[in-house]
Amino acid sequence: MDEQYLEEQKQYVDGLRRYEAKGIPVYIDGEIPQDEDWSRIFQVQEDGSFYMCDYVGAAEGRLKEIRFDRVYNR
Repeated sequence: MDEQYLEEQKQYVDGLRRYEAKGIPVYIDGEIPQDEDWSRIFQVQEDGSFYMCDYVGAAEGRLKEIRFDRVYNR
């Protein structure tokens, strides 16, 4: 993997962590991710699945949470 791609991934995760610091939880497969979990959102799995991001809003138009769930391309 080239260094630029890895740096872009790091910047993306750093941005998600800034949301967490503001009280907006981020979930991967319904769970708060540990450090080793973040790389999964950038990978296509062996079964062809990948992670899709969903920004969940609250009633007043504010961001409530960010979710990454596995989707399948069938």
